[in-house]
Amino acid sequence: MANSLAPLSYYSRFISPNRSISSTSPSKSVSIHSKNQRSSRATIHRAAYEVGGGFPVEELEKKSGEGEKWDSAEYEAILSGGEQVASVMQEMITLLEDMNMDEASEEVAVQLAAQGVIGKRVDEMESGFMMALDYMIQLAERDQDDKRKSLLDVIKETVLSHLTKKCPPHVQVIGLLCRTPQKESRHELLRRVAAGGGVFKGEKGEKVHLPGANLNDIANQADDLLETMESRPEIPDRKLLARLVLIREEARNMMGGGILDERNDRGLSTLPEAEVNFLSKLVALRPGKTVQLMIRNVMEGKDEGADSMDKDVDAPNGSRMSSGVTGRARVSGRKPLPVRPGMFLETISKVLGGIYAGNESGITAQHLEWVHQKTLQILQEIEMIF
Repeated sequence: MANSLAPLSYYSRFISPNRSISSTSPSKSVSIHSKNQRSSRATIHRAAYEVGGGFPVEELEKKSGEGEKWDSAEYEAILSGGEQVASVMQEMITLLEDMNMDEASEEVAVQLAAQGVIGKRVDEMESGFMMALDYMIQLAERDQDDKRKSLLDVIKETVLSHLTKKCPPHVQVIGLLCRTPQKESRHELLRRVAAGGGVFKGEKGEKVHLPGANLNDIANQADDLLETMESRPEIPDRKLLARLVLIREEARNMMGGGILDERNDRGLSTLPEAEVNFLSKLVALRPGKTVQLMIRNVMEGKDEGADSMDKDVDAPNGSRMSSGVTGRARVSGRKPLPVRPGMFLETISKVLGGIYAGNESGITAQHLEWVHQKTLQILQEIEMIF
């Protein structure tokens, strides 16, 4: 952890006679309304900290007034989640008070307390728990309270760890791969997972538990996530998008079936207009720096790949618009989405598959293979730079 944890005496400042917990700074008066009695203030004083159960309602109201709208359900969820975070912190501190530890063992003790408390509560957590936790972390950062942020970070990491273990093996693997930036490390992880998983030594000597998972399931899961991300008018995280594309392609490549492998057929019956048009432009040019720059710009979200703020780019059911190779007319009048990395590579693979199936490989196929290779290379650079 980046910040050392505080002595136990610091954490005990969060404890009150009525066992409330705060996420606010010492200098600021805080209140929060209970779920059952919104008009009552649950504010108490202890060791110069004025604390309440969760985080301040005033902060939420101020945030809402600044343009971020909260509907009543969200408002209730985040308040309820805040109360649960407070309860978790309270129980953790109670456990820490009962432990006989010195400063050197405190970090481990806090992590053990988090494991014990969260392990038995994870199935009962409110939908707003993570929303509240993230918001409390933001408040701690704003207040520059590193000690409080460290405690909240431990809770968040532990919750995410427990939730991940409850996921199917291939979903767990996707999470691990998304946190693995090096291509070689991802390949090694995929090999071990495909071989059945097990316990391995990490880079820092720690034990790493890897589940066994099917490569096809991993590729399909990455593809599902890509479809969700790329169906939106805006891409909030280009680095994550690039990494998911690479994970899908690496898992498929490791299966060894090649471009015509029927396991890679995910039901793309018609090719998307934006990707087909862009690919046509690339194929019309000689391979070289100009084409590479065009690909890079689109993969980075520029030119034909620029996010669109037009609300009409989505299909009515939320799926991606697709007009087919020859179907230029748009009956709905809606615009197609911009060129997306995952769909672009899928389009190239589909076109190449058609060429190879007809035994018509030649200059066009070589050109497409080159574009495919350069696109992957550019995405690898994006995931490291963005």
